[in-house]
Amino acid sequence: MSSDKSFVEFICDQVQSAGLVKCRLMFGDYALYCDGKVVALISDNRLLIKPTAAGRTYIGEVTEAPPYPGAKDWFLIGEAIEDREWISRLVRITCDGLPEPKPKKRKS
Repeated sequence: MSSDKSFVEFICDQVQSAGLVKCRLMFGDYALYCDGKVVALISDNRLLIKPTAAGRTYIGEVTEAPPYPGAKDWFLIGEAIEDREWISRLVRITCDGLPEPKPKKRKS
């Protein structure tokens, strides 16, 4: 089951202050990018944040779930998505805790 476009737009709007935020359709669900890094997945109308040590500390008591069957657990964000400041800060913390994306290889 994929996510509703309105839910994806809501999430992207909630985290706009975190940095350069984009959502892209991938494999029927969405990846949320911040400053060029994948920081979250939107799957089945759920927001799942990529796990980082700093994110775990910020959240406190973490709920984890896989974004799809067979995947590793990510941080499942529930009602806290309503708090624009809190969720934007979490996305920023996650982005800062991830390595820079690898440069794409040029085709020969």
